[in-house]
Amino acid sequence: MKKFFVRDKEFYLLVLSFALPVAMQQMINLGVNLADQIMIGSFGETQISACSLANQFYFIYNVLCLGISGGACVLTAQYWGAGNTKRVKQTTTLALWIAVALSVLFSVFSLLWPQTIMSFYTKESAVMLEGAKYLRIMAFVYLIHGTALIAVSVLRTVGVIKLGLFISIVSFFVNIFFNYVFIFGAFGFPRLEIAGAAVGTLIARAVEFAITFGYLMFVEEDLKYRLKDLFIHIDRPLFKEYITIGSPVIVSDGLLTFGNNALAMIMGHMGPSMVSAYAICNVTVQISTVFINGISSASSVITGNTIGKGEVEKALNQGYTFFALSVIVGILGAFIIWLINPFIISFYNITPETIDVTNQLMASVELIVVFQCIQGVMTKGVLRGGGDTKFLMMADILFLWVASIPLGFLTGLVWNMSPFIVYICLRIDFVIKSFWCIHRLQSGKWIRVAKLTTEIA
Repeated sequence: MKKFFVRDKEFYLLVLSFALPVAMQQMINLGVNLADQIMIGSFGETQISACSLANQFYFIYNVLCLGISGGACVLTAQYWGAGNTKRVKQTTTLALWIAVALSVLFSVFSLLWPQTIMSFYTKESAVMLEGAKYLRIMAFVYLIHGTALIAVSVLRTVGVIKLGLFISIVSFFVNIFFNYVFIFGAFGFPRLEIAGAAVGTLIARAVEFAITFGYLMFVEEDLKYRLKDLFIHIDRPLFKEYITIGSPVIVSDGLLTFGNNALAMIMGHMGPSMVSAYAICNVTVQISTVFINGISSASSVITGNTIGKGEVEKALNQGYTFFALSVIVGILGAFIIWLINPFIISFYNITPETIDVTNQLMASVELIVVFQCIQGVMTKGVLRGGGDTKFLMMADILFLWVASIPLGFLTGLVWNMSPFIVYICLRIDFVIKSFWCIHRLQSGKWIRVAKLTTEIA
């Protein structure tokens, strides 16, 4: 027990100070997503499916930005722990400009070829047309969302924890209000249905962007990142370190996202009932595991800060504690899914066939969710915070593409097995990664100290 639980009250208070705001922020975001689905769901399964599948493409960009910020945060957490403010600013600037370039690419594709994008996810022409409406408007969201996401993530590594929660609270009310206005055509505005959901998201993201950069540029006083720092010189040693430690995170998250999109394509070709059921199931899973995102974020930042200070043995002990916490939260998540499943389904106007598929998916998720939590905290938290990004890139890519995608394709589209079996196969990578990461944690080889933490700030 001593091995698995740090005996320091201050440590747990620190974890909570990071985890709770992130978990609450995630819960608010899920509330918005759930409200979107319920509002759009009132128009039938075609629009539910279209919104869910269109968001798979947006999710590629979102996760790539998470990869960019994740790679940056591995470095900024260690630099901040070492007291090297200059390198924190340079890393932030580099990550922001990479996100800008990426956003231009995604915006062009969403504006010019939205139906082509949708055709990768479904053969249903009605779903393609509705999804295209959504994507054309989302083209204007990429830039403001990606840069704000990176700025909030970096600020979290330097101790600005509550900003993300505040932004999410404001965004929640803005998004819900404008979704209602534009989806249903309230207060004399046009009824846009699925396109209205995209308009509401655009307005909410614009508000998030304004608050984030307003605070970063004019209010925050510890890092003191200002407008001129957007054009700060990025020297060769910093760029090399970002490529060495940060780029595997981008590659890992990128290929992981493409893999998850391949899973969505498999489910999309299994019919509208499977797509709708997965969309409902996914929201339930996110609700049940919301606290694990907080622990993942906390473990990444705390591990990085601890290693930056040169306290390697302490980081090892903390890693075991975060593993134990992930198991506990995973078991609680499985119980919550079982408990809220009937309640969530009752919100949707869906066919008996879709209800049956949803129940099967929920049952499989109850088995998988513990492993989802373990691998989430290890890959996105402890091991990433320790700088072990190349190992994680291998783990993320290998098991998804070698195990989950082939098995999902065979069970879902060739052998036509039950949704329960298909989903287990689609997420078998969670199980394999969990055991692989536990072994890596025990080895102690995951601690990689950034070279520039040792330079004079």
